[in-house]
Amino acid sequence: MRTVVQRVSEARAVVADQVVGEIGPGLCVLLGIARGDEAGDAERLAGRIARLRIFENDDGKFARSLVDTGGAALVVSQFTLIADTTKGHRPSFSEAAPPELAEGLYQAFCQSLSALSVPVETGVFGVRMRVEIVNDGPVTIMI
Repeated sequence: MRTVVQRVSEARAVVADQVVGEIGPGLCVLLGIARGDEAGDAERLAGRIARLRIFENDDGKFARSLVDTGGAALVVSQFTLIADTTKGHRPSFSEAAPPELAEGLYQAFCQSLSALSVPVETGVFGVRMRVEIVNDGPVTIMI
């Protein structure tokens, strides 16, 4: 699994001009699932992201996590994070998990975040979306 985690003041996922997921302060998590990923990977990654200390304390230091702040997560499936760009100019997505496997792991990741008391909003798996992100900082972490 590969993620891009962005600290946001707000974010939303829009499908056909309809908002399908929206959060205020928290994290936008773009989640790529690769062949060979398993449910345990989703659970571990959710725990790591929920506890990732990228929110500032009163001294301006990164000392607080999503769990500490009570922020929400907008989780968007993004198979393009698994792209292989080592050859040529067209990315290969052959290492991305097939949709029937990826969707279940996407749901498992979201459920694991919810189990850690993180409010979770989602995009729609497998459809074209517009993701609107107001990056706070900016703070962007790849995991």
